Amino acid sequence: MSFEGSCHCGTVKFEIDAQPPTAAISCNCSHCRSKGFLLSFFPAGQFALKQGQEALGSYKFNTHKIDHRFCRQCGTEPFALGANPDGSAVCAVNLRCVPSIDLDSLELQHFDGASA
Repeated sequence: MSFEGSCHCGTVKFEIDAQPPTAAISCNCSHCRSKGFLLSFFPAGQFALKQGQEALGSYKFNTHKIDHRFCRQCGTEPFALGANPDGSAVCAVNLRCVPSIDLDSLELQHFDGASA
């Protein structure tokens, strides 16, 4: 089973080849907090960009290890690309960009990114 998401204007669309998550990470780092992200992480091989490559911008901060991808048209950041501690490629999906997920039903896992 897979699920799909997009930026606000629909220019950027993606698909994740996995079951929709039942939990999300709520991080309090300055970036996640200011944008209100609810994140779920997937192996990069499960992520497929379906449309909008040309509309994507990139933002890196702090250690510059995460490539935060955003739609240059509407400004929404639907996903970010990076690596797990073991070096394997990972995709962080902003679950607020996945309309089929009931955000109120997610189990929130709080991460103290502000102190990391």
